[in-house]
Amino acid sequence: MTNEHPSKTIVVGYDGSEESNRAVQWAAKHAILRDCSLHVVHCSLWVLVSNNLGPVPGVADSGLERAAQKVLEEGATLAKETVPDLKVHSTLLHGMPRDHLAHVSAGAEMLVLGSRGLGGFMGLLVGSVSLEMAATAECPVAVIRADDHPEGPVLLAVDDSGSPAALDDACLFAVATGADLMIVHVLHEPEGYRRLREPVEAYPDAEAMLDSVLSRARHKAPGITVAGELLVDASFSRAVVKASHGARITVVGTKGHGLIKGTIGSTAHAVLHHAHGPVLVSRRRATPEDR
Repeated sequence: MTNEHPSKTIVVGYDGSEESNRAVQWAAKHAILRDCSLHVVHCSLWVLVSNNLGPVPGVADSGLERAAQKVLEEGATLAKETVPDLKVHSTLLHGMPRDHLAHVSAGAEMLVLGSRGLGGFMGLLVGSVSLEMAATAECPVAVIRADDHPEGPVLLAVDDSGSPAALDDACLFAVATGADLMIVHVLHEPEGYRRLREPVEAYPDAEAMLDSVLSRARHKAPGITVAGELLVDASFSRAVVKASHGARITVVGTKGHGLIKGTIGSTAHAVLHHAHGPVLVSRRRATPEDR
């Protein structure tokens, strides 16, 4: 087992939970589509509670270390059963996932996580590990809560910058799967605005930006059906979540404008919690000015 991976690898976290089962199956299917190997990682927490990880004397195949290895083997086996021809390798690490996953996935094509694993709080749709990785990883992070529309379009939400990293990731998904690509841009309009003023019929700046993004998308994803829409709403995240109905994945960028260093922006945070299906947060290796 090793934590080194070739240049085209998708990393998936596995802890034995039902959420991580879905993540491994989803990651395996997408790894083969993108000609990647799959790296299954399990972070054992036993080292945090006990120094006695060895086998029970006289009991074969026992002990906390062996139990952790079995979890890892289960995840790797699930990946191979899902896609028999997929190249799968695995790593067992010790300690909190947040202390390892960002490092292990650095340089990978993508880090895939279940929405909520062991230790998640009831009522939270996305757990703390997934949220932290979405804010700190150095590669795109996919969070898998459900996969109800595997034949749906790829949905990309862009901000005023055109979200170039997210555009790249969305085009990769569309090309790999052959899915249609739907690009939306949300214009903020306060509640009651249209009751106080004459309705606005045209948004020339936003329309020009969206047209430019559509043009780049068609260049990056030739042969893929690409469409775009301007959405007007008092809530950016509400509009994106509503648009995510029926999408196979929702792709968003992150500017990390949270109040705490290392947090994602409020729109990406809300979409992770409430989008209808997998969400990809487009992250890239931090540059010196980002640190």
